[in-house]
Amino acid sequence: MHPVDAPTIVDLFAGAGGISEGFRLEGFRALAASDIDPDACATYKLNFPGAKVIHGDVRKEAVAREILEASQGADVVVGGPPCQAFSQVRNHIRIIDDPRNSLYKEFVHIVSEVRPKVFLMENVTGIDQMGFREQIVSDLELGGDYVVMPQVIDAADVGVPQTRKRLIFIGVRSSLGLAAPSVEQSGITRSLALRRLMKKGDRGYKYVLMAEADLFTSHLGRVLADPMDMTAVTASQAISDLQVLRAGDRLDQIDYSKLPAPQSAYQQFMRDGSQGILSNVQVPRLMEDTAQRLRAIPPGGNHRDLPEALTQRNLTGQKWGQENGSGKLSRRHFYAYRRLHPDVWSWTLNTKADSVYHYKDVRALSVREFARLHSFPDRFVFTTDSRPGPLDGRHDGGAAHSRYRQVGNAVPPLLARACAAAIRRSVFDALAVESLQRALKAA
Repeated sequence: MHPVDAPTIVDLFAGAGGISEGFRLEGFRALAASDIDPDACATYKLNFPGAKVIHGDVRKEAVAREILEASQGADVVVGGPPCQAFSQVRNHIRIIDDPRNSLYKEFVHIVSEVRPKVFLMENVTGIDQMGFREQIVSDLELGGDYVVMPQVIDAADVGVPQTRKRLIFIGVRSSLGLAAPSVEQSGITRSLALRRLMKKGDRGYKYVLMAEADLFTSHLGRVLADPMDMTAVTASQAISDLQVLRAGDRLDQIDYSKLPAPQSAYQQFMRDGSQGILSNVQVPRLMEDTAQRLRAIPPGGNHRDLPEALTQRNLTGQKWGQENGSGKLSRRHFYAYRRLHPDVWSWTLNTKADSVYHYKDVRALSVREFARLHSFPDRFVFTTDSRPGPLDGRHDGGAAHSRYRQVGNAVPPLLARACAAAIRRSVFDALAVESLQRALKAA
């Protein structure tokens, strides 16, 4: 529980609540949140019972009005609005005016109406690659009302066991007279990388963590290898205590007494605040075709490690998915044959259970293991709206797929926490010091 005078946030396009969780870890209190996905809203409600959760399309007047009413007095507005037109817009067209960017426009509008002390907007780094950073900063400055700091942050550089680059815009109200903060990063993702090496005797390949000569420091190598240092976290440091889970397990909860003791500081941190029962541990069944291929892929490997015989479309006669007429796996299948490496962070997770497989066991990961790699603590439970069938904003695929999707779409909480820590120090701590100094002078 946070004190009632804790800085408050409103989370737009909140999904399951990754940004809100990161800010909560840093002492902020969620006031309200909105999203179009009813299942994500159900998860948010479960994990933030004190917040008002608004389900619906923010472009609809009634929904926008409800969000604005719930946001009055908020200290911080956060969110990651989809920006569909960034790949087509030309520099002479203002991004906010493109009709395909209506969600981005709504974010800017809500900030302009609420006038929070601080805002944070998250988006993909493709915006940078297409040269739109300056235009977005101009829109977010609201004619000089805000000082805006854009920054690319890799989640693995702030302690998330997953590489995931995001472009973060932090804006501070100009009238406060404070600079918009930047977020400190370890830089470890630029110093270390997996390399594919031939095994001795031409017996296939292995993946080895190697240093980038120009950037590597021995300190960072020690940091990653130390299970008690959370500066950087490997896949095994994140999920090795959950190795008891098995493919096809149908139970979605397990008692912590059935698990080994935490094997790293990160695992202990993930368990803090949980109530003895771990949720979201169900593991998908595995087709024999997939199992055969995974056995041929070393930790850290992918479809490139498959021998020719295992690239056939059907190995055991089981029919699955669409055929492409070639009798071979197609490019669209390649992303599905990737195994974690225990000694380094995960690659960027997407919204599907088959986007990553265990580094040791021949199986997919549970939603909980996805969540661990995303830095959601174990007390954070993923659920779905109890109403069956199609609902406004619900994605097809069923409850299990929805939970993977909610994790994969979320901003990693520890990435959000790093931002929240910078905001707290640069803005709220500074304001508290100013207030104290004024009080002392008045006395």
